[in-house]
Amino acid sequence: MSRWRLLVAGVAVATLAATGTAVVNAPAHASICSNLGFTGGDVGSTGSSGSSDIGFGSADYGSYRAGGKKPQGPLPKLTGMSKAVSWVTGPRSLARTDQRFSISATDVGVSWDNGSGQVLMAFGDTWGMCAGQMVWRHNTMLRADGNSNLDKGITFPNAIPGSIRSGASVTPQHPTFAQPMLNASGVRNVEVGKIPTGGIAINGVQYMSYMSIHRWGGPARWETNYSAIAVSRDNGQNWNTDNRTIRMNLELTVPGVSQVEQGHGRFQVGAFLRSGDYVYQYGTPNGRFGAAFLSRVKPADILNLDRYEYYRGGDGWSPRPVDAVAIVRQPVGEMSVAYNNYLGRYVMLTETAGNVVLRTSPTPAGPWSGPRTIVSAKQSAGLYAPYINPRGASGQFLYFNASRWDDYNVMLIKTDLSKVR
Repeated sequence: MSRWRLLVAGVAVATLAATGTAVVNAPAHASICSNLGFTGGDVGSTGSSGSSDIGFGSADYGSYRAGGKKPQGPLPKLTGMSKAVSWVTGPRSLARTDQRFSISATDVGVSWDNGSGQVLMAFGDTWGMCAGQMVWRHNTMLRADGNSNLDKGITFPNAIPGSIRSGASVTPQHPTFAQPMLNASGVRNVEVGKIPTGGIAINGVQYMSYMSIHRWGGPARWETNYSAIAVSRDNGQNWNTDNRTIRMNLELTVPGVSQVEQGHGRFQVGAFLRSGDYVYQYGTPNGRFGAAFLSRVKPADILNLDRYEYYRGGDGWSPRPVDAVAIVRQPVGEMSVAYNNYLGRYVMLTETAGNVVLRTSPTPAGPWSGPRTIVSAKQSAGLYAPYINPRGASGQFLYFNASRWDDYNVMLIKTDLSKVR
């Protein structure tokens, strides 16, 4: 860990200890279109940190380095048990998200049921035209029609300023520019982004886990400052981080400060599952090379870290995150988990070495089966972040979003689970 990261973390820890609140946003630069402040424009090269580790005064425009100009290719022709249905985002998408929401290039596509007839989709670094230039956002969200015919693709209602049921949160000044959900400082080697990793609705309130990115590394590698849960009480129109849910990525414990405890590093990339009396939160360390771990909490306590229990094997659960044991061995990329009625088992999707793999289990904790490749890297290189669509999770055909790096956009894929049995 660099001395600058220790300094930034130390300030956050001291603030948490003193006030229970973390300073997680630096002052933002002026924005062209974003109501949250800082966005990146069409500036060409994002430069480099050079000899300065901290990089103050040098903005970092996310994980996507090509300025939103990569051409989106044709939908891949997958063979075997999985088929590509359609592009979800980009100029080739069914919804034409480039024109309707200023989403020309993006990734992730975390999906969850909002509890009232829609599927919310949260995206990572996003590029799109606004005010005559290509503009970058740390993240953004769309609201999909819950009754979309997934065999044809995903549809989104038009965006309407002020409407919390429309396709996106937009402003009257820029009615086709989907607003970011959360801002980040945008300072290289401090905080270069906030990326969504999971979402769940409880009693009409939306909860979204995300990771604060300290630094992007080599392929499939990054470092996080912390993970946290953001809350929206207006169907994703506005989001606020609940600082009580921050899990600092530091292998140390500060007595009396729940946010700083050994083991939190195992839950930097999170995914939610509602089953029985609990909300389960799966976690992996930053990057795509760690193992998977499991915690659980009663739905009413989702914002209280002191109420979480961590799976330590067998029938055992512990209040200490450091006691969590791996439920799936490394390497595990971003994951999503759902119960599938057709198989009568829980299914987990992850990415490993460019392959989208599926595991099954009779319980949320396991034992999880070995990985079954459902989309091979040989068929379509650069796939990652397979997120199950909640309206396509229960039947013979499993529907999920996946991102492809070369296009930097999200597609919908359909897998025939009869070939998994």
